[in-house]
Amino acid sequence: MALTIRITSNFICPWCLVAESRLNKAIEQLDAPIEIEQVWQPFELNPDMPAAGMDRKRYRSDKFGSWAYSQQLDAQTVQATQSDDVEFQYDKIEVTPNTFNAHRLTWLAERSGLATEMATRILRAYFSEGQNISSTDTLVALAAEVGLEAEAVNAFLSSDEGAKEVRVLEQQAISQGIRGVPSMYIGDETIRGAQSVEAIVAALKKATRALEVSKK
Repeated sequence: MALTIRITSNFICPWCLVAESRLNKAIEQLDAPIEIEQVWQPFELNPDMPAAGMDRKRYRSDKFGSWAYSQQLDAQTVQATQSDDVEFQYDKIEVTPNTFNAHRLTWLAERSGLATEMATRILRAYFSEGQNISSTDTLVALAAEVGLEAEAVNAFLSSDEGAKEVRVLEQQAISQGIRGVPSMYIGDETIRGAQSVEAIVAALKKATRALEVSKK
């Protein structure tokens, strides 16, 4: 018995990292012998971002009115997630990236059954290590860490392969009414934002019961 969870996410969204961590904790609490399949759906918060990204301090200062206020928001995120298995190292982040190639890489990783590993690694590379995930070299190195062949990934990212497919998936998310992330579809429930572990467990149990009934 398999339960598919569709996760719409973006790699510069801190709450997407938090939601991923909480989902993992919720899955660990399930008693039923069920296989979980996570499907990652791309969403760009900054679709017009230059391909190389932008200086984070300048970008965030322009977006929020001042660098001081941007830092306050970062601190609030850290404070609100102290009990989560995440580490935010905002002081290490120099570039607000364009995330399109990161989404393409996750699309590629899915073909090898490694989408979740790839998406999780990219999220943590950005938020916990301050890596520039606009950079092809960075993405190739991260892909190699999760088991993809570096030379093949470099060739892929140097082409436009997968670009059309990722654009289609992004439009699908918009047509589904998604305007922000994270968003998780678990069974017939939609969980928007980084909800509590308890809320995710409840949704997982409900979806599991529905699957069990459908198999009878």
